[in-house]
Amino acid sequence: MAARTKARKLALDILYAAEMRGERPMDVLAQRGRPNTDEIAAREHAVRLIEGVQEHQERIDELLATYATGWTLDRMPAVDRNLLRLGAYELLWVDDVPDGVAVAEAVALATELSTDESPRFVNGLLSRLQRLKPSLAL
Repeated sequence: MAARTKARKLALDILYAAEMRGERPMDVLAQRGRPNTDEIAAREHAVRLIEGVQEHQERIDELLATYATGWTLDRMPAVDRNLLRLGAYELLWVDDVPDGVAVAEAVALATELSTDESPRFVNGLLSRLQRLKPSLAL
């Protein structure tokens, strides 16, 4: 598994756990202890992703709520909600990740970790944000 893919999975795990526990994501990450040598690069990138999601979460949640037709944030499964936050952050604020890669990686994680309907939902919502990206006020 590529380092960035591992980082996305770790970031998702931390964001999800933090929401479930009602804790700050960086506190949850700190509780995991020191990474082994193989995890260091992934952890560094995961920290950037987690911090980025936290920094832009209000705007991300606003966009997800606006463009998730028929769904509210509260109604989404927690895994999907945090996966969409992560994917939207990469799609809209991370310039060194191609838009298609951000969407594809989010869909892959949804396929691995969420419901049977989640990959289609994640793909649809992030693809919509990708199409609207030039017109979104970020």
